[in-house]
Amino acid sequence: MPRPPGDRHLFLRSSAEIERVKKDGRRFQTPLFNLVSFASGAPHTRIGIIVGKRLGMAVTRNRAKRMFRELARQVRQQLVQGQDLLVFPRRESLSARPPQLRDLWLSALRHEGLLVSRTDLRCDNSVSV
Repeated sequence: MPRPPGDRHLFLRSSAEIERVKKDGRRFQTPLFNLVSFASGAPHTRIGIIVGKRLGMAVTRNRAKRMFRELARQVRQQLVQGQDLLVFPRRESLSARPPQLRDLWLSALRHEGLLVSRTDLRCDNSVSV
């Protein structure tokens, strides 16, 4: 299955960058995952998903990574620029319902100031009848 376009810049790959975020980043905990953010100053925001062997077998770990990759893709356009994020899924995230996980994901990003606020702009010269 081919990767969606633009994924190369969305995800952290370098272990040196991941270690920098772990060491210097700001931590935020939720019941389903932990989030670490670091202002990197890069032209775009990148996300790393860290799943340890304690979470389970390879199938389970891969499922957790797929879930959080998809969440990252869904908010790609709304993320504040210049941040590096690390996500550490917890075992409970595997049994959570997708809407619950997505709501908590968006809530955590908003709490940390990582989402651009979306304001609907209306045209001032519209005529109402």
